[in-house]
Amino acid sequence: MPTRGQLVEIDGRRLRLTNLDKVLYPATGTTKGEVIDYYSRIAPAMLPHLRGRPVTRLRWPEGTGKPPFFAKDLEAGAPDWLGRHAIDHSGGAKDYPLVDDVAGLVYLAQVASLELHTPQWRFDPPPGTAGGRGRPDRLVLDLDPGPGAGLAECAEVARWAREILQGVGMDPLPVTSGSKGIHLYAALDGTRTSDDIAAFARELARALEADHPDLVVSAMTKAVRPGKVFVDWSQNSAAKTTIAPYSLRGRAEPTVAAPRTWAELAAPDLRHLRFDDVLARVAESGDLLAGVEPDASEALAPYLAKRTAGATPEPLPAAPVARAGADSGGEARFVIQEHHARRLHYDLRLERDGVLVSWAVPRGMPAVGDRNHLAVMTEPHPLEYLDFAGTIPAGQYGAGTMTVWDAGVYRAEKWRSDEVIFTATGRAGGPLGEARFALIRTSGDGEKSQWLLHRMALGEQGKAQHAASDGNPAPGAGMRQTTSKRRNPDAADSPMLATPSTPALASAAANRWGEPWVEFKWDGIRAIGTWDGERLTLRARSGTDITARYPELTAIDPGFGDSPAVVDGEVVALDAAGRPSFTRLQSRMHLTKPREIEREASRTPVTLMLFDVLRAGGDDVAALPLRERRAVLERLAAHPAPAIVLPPVADDVDAALDAARELALEGVVVKNPAAPYRRGQRSEEWLKVKLTATQDVVIGGIRPGRGGRAGSIGSLLLGVPAADGLHYVGRVGSGFSERELARLDALLQPLRTDTDPFVDVPAADASDALWLRPEIVGEVEYAEFTPGGTLRHARWRGIRPEMTPGDVTPG
Repeated sequence: MPTRGQLVEIDGRRLRLTNLDKVLYPATGTTKGEVIDYYSRIAPAMLPHLRGRPVTRLRWPEGTGKPPFFAKDLEAGAPDWLGRHAIDHSGGAKDYPLVDDVAGLVYLAQVASLELHTPQWRFDPPPGTAGGRGRPDRLVLDLDPGPGAGLAECAEVARWAREILQGVGMDPLPVTSGSKGIHLYAALDGTRTSDDIAAFARELARALEADHPDLVVSAMTKAVRPGKVFVDWSQNSAAKTTIAPYSLRGRAEPTVAAPRTWAELAAPDLRHLRFDDVLARVAESGDLLAGVEPDASEALAPYLAKRTAGATPEPLPAAPVARAGADSGGEARFVIQEHHARRLHYDLRLERDGVLVSWAVPRGMPAVGDRNHLAVMTEPHPLEYLDFAGTIPAGQYGAGTMTVWDAGVYRAEKWRSDEVIFTATGRAGGPLGEARFALIRTSGDGEKSQWLLHRMALGEQGKAQHAASDGNPAPGAGMRQTTSKRRNPDAADSPMLATPSTPALASAAANRWGEPWVEFKWDGIRAIGTWDGERLTLRARSGTDITARYPELTAIDPGFGDSPAVVDGEVVALDAAGRPSFTRLQSRMHLTKPREIEREASRTPVTLMLFDVLRAGGDDVAALPLRERRAVLERLAAHPAPAIVLPPVADDVDAALDAARELALEGVVVKNPAAPYRRGQRSEEWLKVKLTATQDVVIGGIRPGRGGRAGSIGSLLLGVPAADGLHYVGRVGSGFSERELARLDALLQPLRTDTDPFVDVPAADASDALWLRPEIVGEVEYAEFTPGGTLRHARWRGIRPEMTPGDVTPG
């Protein structure tokens, strides 16, 4: 029976998601909800490769076990807000989708568009005008292995092609296609036609074949391909498309067209990557293919056309620049210039994609929130304009005197073609200070479009990202906020967390306690640190000594002074962007061999986030109120070692949640500042609000893998203890890296038993199960609990070695 689905709002776009538990990859059990989750999370890396390009799709509405169908034209039910552009075909014009935001990607995933294909050109002029195909801005070579050849042979041909391309000034980057072969991308300057580039690629393929006839073939004839690699040059034709970087593939497993490094191509175990592998890589290393996207010179063409070098002191761009700006929530630069032209106005310029996106604001930046000011978009300016001040001579464009009113950095919360929300921090002592603004487009498009500039309170919510559904919201970055369904994995002698709260309940509790006290949750593992004046030892919640596992914390002077102390904190691994990553921490928490620990510590360092103190200077301070213990802790950790951090405390639940969301943190913990430190007791004095839902689970069984996972773990059967035994809450089959699967297999094999540990596992899931003694605790992320008590859209997060099954409570 069809479901009405769930109505979600993503960056202001409303979209109904349906059948989220429908399996689209039968071999791995990967559901539509997981596909949507992948595309929403990979969006910051993927969207730059899609923008401005028509997207053709391969759709698998019945899953990859059934044949797909090819889609060019947009469906009749596609949302009005989804961009589109018509292309003439022999049978008439077809409206192709244009994807430039997360909502567009989520819509395509909702209609089971697993594979997204694009040409090597963008529309020129921009979409929404009468323009058509532009000139290609990238070259692609598809290295397709014939029968008897594989990735290793493709990698060899890729290296030969790289040498030739570097010889003519190109620097190609590789992508394992997720299907069979390898794609090579190289940036183009846009001066050549598609026919020119296709002809060049064909000659390159012929040259490779001439030099290496035993391995390379350039002819389309399939009969000559066995044992060789076909260099497909034809995908540079204007009518051809290639699988988009970061697109899923419609194969047995959810593999991805994944950008790789040249060093990886030399590895003997080179393989195609699954979507969970790719998410982890991008979180750590960013977009490896960013270098092939067009630089800022195209965007600056209108600026250059309006100015004559030497006739104006305004800066000209020194050289093309790579993409920059607050695309992923990081900080970028801004400047506001006071411009005495024909009429006084102020120019607001925000760094993004290698240029300064600019608006003229006649009345300046609004000082209060009850008045909106007009802002008119102007042409993008070069980054050199960030500190420009001077007089533009009469007769030149924009003639008049310009000074810098204020400048600094900003962080974008939202950046769409019709709405921008950002918080800007100006220079110390400057007129702006810290301020939050919304720019909302009211008419026009591009240069000369009109916008409203609104000043927002720093704690004010923008247009709420919410979900109104028949059930709980669907998974996906930026799509929902849910609260935790488990208690905190506290240390053995620390307070227990109370029943999870909603933001409203947390705010009410904070108000009841009189003095709001909000701490960030860091997505690590709890640790009690004991300092004896010479050495710091660490113990997990279970009591396990973990001192040797984290030498960067325990083999140093923590800066606590000469007197003994006992502190409470959380061990956290940060990614390349400085955000906590439980996935990265997994690579550290299980190691016990000194050489392995030493090697991994250099690759994945950890930080100890402090938040409480039990003893200081020989005194037991646990009975003191939290606010007094905090003062003790601040004195103790006034000058900590670099790997030890004392995070700030907030005094507003909503503002702290906004900050946690902006910083990609796990959530917040609201505490009673008057409460003592209660050892080993469940307490109502701590309430946790999480931005994603997680559940501690006990592993009770394994379902064997199929297809690409044959001989390994297909999924884990999960339970939560109750008075009458271990109750089944479902299975999890996604979120595993190859390394994690190997580690789990080694950990779980000794626990094999013939006894079913569950009291209520369904027959279908028990049919081929391999039972385990229920001793290991893990954690999953999920969308909701079904009415039947099982987890929907569960995704594996990792083992919780500091917990025992007795610590697990139901959601």
